[in-house]
Amino acid sequence: MTSPICPYCQAESHRTTGKVVYPRHPRLADKVIYRCVPCDAYVGCHPGTDKPLGRLANAELRQWKKRAHAAFDILWQSRIIENRSKAYAWLAQEMGIREIHIGEQDIEGCKRVIELSIQRHRDSLKSPHGISG
Repeated sequence: MTSPICPYCQAESHRTTGKVVYPRHPRLADKVIYRCVPCDAYVGCHPGTDKPLGRLANAELRQWKKRAHAAFDILWQSRIIENRSKAYAWLAQEMGIREIHIGEQDIEGCKRVIELSIQRHRDSLKSPHGISG
């Protein structure tokens, strides 16, 4: 696989491991990661592959992705939406796209995920049953 290009400096990222990026987290030591050192942008890979889980993200975008996941994950973890796959299908539909991965979102995309997720959560609190598919 060709290393992803850094969206911040347009340099080619380099393959490394979680041991380098997350030195205090031994459970992540063997994780494959692409990293742009000057930008401190990186992305992990699907387990057992060198296929990126999304786009290279700098510190700011990583924070937005964490916020987006926190807002979105509560929808399926608390069963506001029946399960994870249905939650992602709902989110894609709401965003007007065929398929969505939070790891591929930019900051504006993450903000939209958060907004939609919070609204769905609020709507569930108003619903007499609270849970929907």
